Amino acid sequence: MHRRVPAALAAAALTTTALSVAPVSGPARASGVPPARHSAGVPHASPPTKQATMVGYGGGIATVDADASRVGLQVLRRGGNAADAAVAAAAALGVTEPYSSGIGGGGYFVYYNARTGKVGTIDGRETAPAAMPHDAFIDPSTGQPYPFTPQRVTSGISVGVPGSLATWQRALRRWGTRSLARELRPAAALARRGFVVDKTFHQQTEDNAARFKAFTSTKRLFLPGGHAPAVGSRFRNPALARTYDLIARRGIKALYDGPLSGEIIRAVQHPPKTSDTDLPVPPGVMTRRDLAGYATVDRAPTHVRYRGRDVYGIAPSSSGGATVGEALNILGRYDLRGMSAADALHHYLEASALAYADRNAYDGDPAYVHVPLKDLLSKRYAAERSCAISPTTAMSRPVPAGDVASYDGRCEGSTTTAASQRPDTENVETTNMTVADKWGNVVEYTLTIEQTGGSGIVVPGRGFLLNNELTDFSAVYDPADPNRIEPGKRPRSSISPTIVLQGGSPWLAVGSPGGATIITTVLQILFDRIDRGMTLPEAIAAPRASDQNTATATAEQSFIDEYGDALAGYGHRFAVPGPPGSSAAEIGAATGIELDARGQLTVAAEPVRRGGGSALVVRPGR
Repeated sequence: MHRRVPAALAAAALTTTALSVAPVSGPARASGVPPARHSAGVPHASPPTKQATMVGYGGGIATVDADASRVGLQVLRRGGNAADAAVAAAAALGVTEPYSSGIGGGGYFVYYNARTGKVGTIDGRETAPAAMPHDAFIDPSTGQPYPFTPQRVTSGISVGVPGSLATWQRALRRWGTRSLARELRPAAALARRGFVVDKTFHQQTEDNAARFKAFTSTKRLFLPGGHAPAVGSRFRNPALARTYDLIARRGIKALYDGPLSGEIIRAVQHPPKTSDTDLPVPPGVMTRRDLAGYATVDRAPTHVRYRGRDVYGIAPSSSGGATVGEALNILGRYDLRGMSAADALHHYLEASALAYADRNAYDGDPAYVHVPLKDLLSKRYAAERSCAISPTTAMSRPVPAGDVASYDGRCEGSTTTAASQRPDTENVETTNMTVADKWGNVVEYTLTIEQTGGSGIVVPGRGFLLNNELTDFSAVYDPADPNRIEPGKRPRSSISPTIVLQGGSPWLAVGSPGGATIITTVLQILFDRIDRGMTLPEAIAAPRASDQNTATATAEQSFIDEYGDALAGYGHRFAVPGPPGSSAAEIGAATGIELDARGQLTVAAEPVRRGGGSALVVRPGR
């Protein structure tokens, strides 16, 4: 499985334009003013200030990053619509959030069209190459799967055919008013002038240092001088700026059927490994034909009614809309507002476990497996699934999946399938944005390169990381598994961008990163906002728990501190997902927008998680 780096590729790697990391003085990155250079000294600039919640009119945007939100806001202020702003902000996130997003990845785009009153979606998920083998993640020396991290994720074989750039083009052609070239310009300028490194970016670089050192191009870009860029220094990426310029001139064919395609394929098939890495880095099998054949898919959204509102999400290949929708249908059978906090949370956890059991049993790429979406989102099916919930005692985990071939909505004679527990390998990183414009159009968009840092492979000379999205497939091939590896297939996702209408008009839009916890993050925000009476900012900030039908649910320490003892009485058990105080101990990093009948927007992002998010509006004020 080892391949030597060809001499030509090694030479190309040595000519990769290294990122310039310089001490900063003067305004932070939001100003856009290049810093003065210092011959010596300690970096001391502060990253731009973020505001987690803003209220106002005329449109708004929320992302995890102040620069990306600012880029999107400028588009809105200059007459662009929500689709235009979302694409410009996504390109900016490729600069400032390169470990979670970028043109080397993919995602799912949900759009409310104010002109038609309809919700549409774009599936921009990465796909497996045509030559993808069923044993792609099996170590031939042991016959067992490679360890998930760092071995499996740090590889060419984990790279799926990217979908982000095609998604941006499709969104602009379907709903936008501006060209892709125009929407890439602010991000290219940002890549040239750089941004101020914050604690999150520095720590993510540190956490991935061993993987990044495995590749010549990645080491030069993200570890200049062998170290992570210091907090307060300015991080420039002129190579990415030139890549955006090339795409602006030549269109997305530059990546899918032009000069970039050959460079991507060389990086995948012959990863630019450093001479001293001990990681196996299995090479990939992607070809230029795979890139040229990539296409996004326009899908009908999932739809359920909940408490008199219409909830729209993304359909498979993502499991997000189906799983959130099924859980809401189950919860809709109970008077949660009349319950104590512990009783209501017990029902939330039970509904999550039931919906996750069905997700694992039935959800996959509908081009390759039959997904019984109509059944999974049936109120009658939810009624029968809810029969398993006791008001006082948690179900034994894992709970079995329901039988979509035999249900009548009654508890008597309800049937299930055998309980199965396949490992879920979705990683927690990804990024999300919410955008609304003055015309009433709304975007909820979640984009990703999977692992923090994706595959770890920077395309030499191009300034962007390739995804490791194919690790979302089940590692061990099972013909009965809807998420089994197949050539050309989209791996199952948990991405859950959601738009809620009230009386036919947008009321709420929300989404989050977080791997398999995305589903419960979105579900809990809806549950907290609608059933527990929280405001949107309160629901986004609230402590989180994620029950994925495992013996022990994951929960933030703040959730355990507040509710753990009460929920233990039902039999619920919790564990913090990562080291206390670390970003790994957090669940999700959501954004959302709520709209009222007078046109006022409440734009909200995380106040603390992942360093806090950035909410902006065109015209502040109440």
